[in-house]
Amino acid sequence: MSNSKSSVGIAVMGASGRMGQMLIETVDASDRAHLVAVTERPGHDWVGADLGEAMGGAASGVPVVDDPLEAIVKAQAVIDFTSPEATVAHAKLTAQARAVHVIGTTGLSDADIEILDACAHHACIVRAGNMSLGVNLLVRLTQQVAAALDADFDIEVVEAHHRHKVDAPSGTALMLGEAAARGRGLELSDVKDSGRDGITGARKRGDIGFSAIRGGDVVGEHDVIFAADGERIVLRHLATDRAIFSRGALKAALWGQGREPGHYSMMSVLGLA
Repeated sequence: MSNSKSSVGIAVMGASGRMGQMLIETVDASDRAHLVAVTERPGHDWVGADLGEAMGGAASGVPVVDDPLEAIVKAQAVIDFTSPEATVAHAKLTAQARAVHVIGTTGLSDADIEILDACAHHACIVRAGNMSLGVNLLVRLTQQVAAALDADFDIEVVEAHHRHKVDAPSGTALMLGEAAARGRGLELSDVKDSGRDGITGARKRGDIGFSAIRGGDVVGEHDVIFAADGERIVLRHLATDRAIFSRGALKAALWGQGREPGHYSMMSVLGLA
């Protein structure tokens, strides 16, 4: 673990989850960042313990705390894959601390995003439904293909995730749907179709459909299907290692250092904006 003056101090929110532990491992392996704080929800078994020992290893000297402010004030960047409610609360604190806030939380409402927009007047927020390089390239390709093809091509976004995922469609699927709508000069909210069940009638021309698969330990699979009479185009991304998300999140945290306040996406981090 690096702890030099040039190394960025990172706080990870939600340490015990699968993404939390992956983020911790990714930061520990970096020569450009070091871990300064981690949090867990009040009452969690890890609170008050040494992080390394809680993860089944040697003592790390980093305690697990249940007060987000205690963690945020120590950090130059906060990485947050928690819940919408927690993320919004964290954003208010990171805005006050002027820390970079990297948000991979999905399921945020329009009202939540409005609060994040307000917080971004004071600090750099990097938010994405998916932090991987490959997915963000897929988003760009989806927009370009949608712009090139008219409504004779029906658009469907199909996603698969592990059995424990609690929201649907996934944040990545919504990113892809938004890209497709943007390519056609539309708002996703006007053409989104994700509630099919029973006798639904024929597919409405121009709609963007969503299907969600949940099962096993699937890390993440996303297909964008452009289907017309006699032909289909399928754009696909398969994630087999959760580390792609944590590596992208750390890249965003490092990119945000010294950046002007604003609400950025991974497209900006990757130079694709």
